[in-house]
Amino acid sequence: MLIKERYRLLKQTGQGGFGKTFVAVDEGQSPAIPCVVQQFGLQNQKLETFEQKAQRLEELGKHPQIPALLAHFEENHHLYLVQEFIEGTNLATLVEKEGAFSETQIWQLLENLLPVLKYVHAHNLIHCDIKPENIILKSPSNFIGKDLVLVDFGAARTVTSIDLTSDSLIGSAEYAAPEQAKGNLVVGSDLYSLGVTCIYLLTQIPPFDLFDIADDCWVWRQYLTTKVSEGLGKILDKLVQKDFTQRFESADEVMQAMGIHCPSVDHSITPPSRLLWQCSHTLTSHLGMLSSVNSIAIHPDGNILASGHDNKTIKLWDLNSKKQAYTFAGHCQAVKSVAFSPDGKILATASDDKTIKLWNLNTLEEIRTLFGHAHGVKSVAFSPDGELLASGSWDKTVKLWNVKTGEEICTLTGHQLQVSAVAFSPDGQLLASASFDRTIRLWSKGEFKNRPHYTFLGILSGHAWAVLAIAFSPNGNLLATGSDDNTIKLWEVNTGQVISTLLGHSWSVVTLAFSADGETLISGSRDKIVKFWSVSTKQEVGTLSGHVDSVSTVAISPDAQVIASGSRDKTIKLWELVQQ
Repeated sequence: MLIKERYRLLKQTGQGGFGKTFVAVDEGQSPAIPCVVQQFGLQNQKLETFEQKAQRLEELGKHPQIPALLAHFEENHHLYLVQEFIEGTNLATLVEKEGAFSETQIWQLLENLLPVLKYVHAHNLIHCDIKPENIILKSPSNFIGKDLVLVDFGAARTVTSIDLTSDSLIGSAEYAAPEQAKGNLVVGSDLYSLGVTCIYLLTQIPPFDLFDIADDCWVWRQYLTTKVSEGLGKILDKLVQKDFTQRFESADEVMQAMGIHCPSVDHSITPPSRLLWQCSHTLTSHLGMLSSVNSIAIHPDGNILASGHDNKTIKLWDLNSKKQAYTFAGHCQAVKSVAFSPDGKILATASDDKTIKLWNLNTLEEIRTLFGHAHGVKSVAFSPDGELLASGSWDKTVKLWNVKTGEEICTLTGHQLQVSAVAFSPDGQLLASASFDRTIRLWSKGEFKNRPHYTFLGILSGHAWAVLAIAFSPNGNLLATGSDDNTIKLWEVNTGQVISTLLGHSWSVVTLAFSADGETLISGSRDKIVKFWSVSTKQEVGTLSGHVDSVSTVAISPDAQVIASGSRDKTIKLWELVQQ
């Protein structure tokens, strides 16, 4: 069938209550190019409303994740929309071929589609038919950047044209919000459909079977093969509330709950090239398998790695020979944190035994033990000049110590729960502490009685759960934090504002490290994955998989050519950059 003397309809691919969808070719082009044609009966679409919708679709088509509108017209008592053909695989086909989606994929789906919905709703349109068949993945391997495209706007309605008296269903029954059956569409109707899409992709169970009519509630969790985090569960539950007044009111509100800051986006920016790393070595003990690895640090000269373990020991590794060089013993409980002094002469170790030990790396002997914390010490960090040591403990305090004398200088209080991590800014003027109380506290350097002292400066809050990891960028302008809410936040130090939230991990982010040039951020998670992020574009640029249990710690060599990761799986892996 040829329409408008140029669009040849080849195959019908869909039919809804308001029209049909065809794959077609535009023979007005040379060579002919594929396109998608949607046909509507005049009785189902008012011409004036159709024109309004077409104008909005033409504007929407400028977005890289929405097909371009190529033409719209009336012919032979039918109305037609001609849109760009998107080559790829829709998510319904993908889940059928590859099985249920992981939590990470769902986070990425939400992260990439919510800004598109925000864009659609800002143009006074409601899509009305969000479902797996209408989301196309252009790249077969990932969800990054512009790979997900939202298609089929045939059922879309302008907010001002919604028929509140209609009894006919708009959209697809299994994914449609309850109010859609009565034509009472709201922006939250699209969000409901997106939520149902997510729980179907997680379970591979038809949505009608995921709702218990007798108890009038969703039971999708019962069909999961792998448990999802509480954070994602709460978001999905709110998305699929029957009463739209109990749902999120906008895509922005969902993104806020996810910790995403979504300013105006320059859609012309292309994703950066991805980094390719490979595991070059797995460090093993003289006696075989290691104990669980809690912390690692690389010496300033890049030749030595220190690791702290559950079996109370600290090991030194020669990174040139990849051999174990020495073992320190002296703590009576698990070693939770290790740190080299800036001059490389001292190693500080913190333990659940409530103590901190300082070790001389030239003599390989203990210098002294620092006592004072009432509970386990989880983190230690040297000041840039090496004169001070900060420690964070489950006793809710941060302590500052004189490295030369071992004297406790001061105790910083204010956190309501355990302190999980501490870090100095590169210039030593700030100290940051992270806590299970979901906050980060900043402390400013000063003097008290002619001694260095840090006083409370302010609180950074925004994470939904415990903050577990913290790192300053090399220039001191950014602070990165990782949390039990599965996110990483980048904060502008001068203003205390969140400038970006990085999503991709499916479980708690427990360790962070910046490369020496500040261009790359490395994160490790209980999801067993190490990820790389471009600091300039705020996008994920690499993933390392290989650990079989939680990644507990990461470190990067001064020349940024080697990444080390330690895990609860009792291994330390060395990764080398093979391509950039």
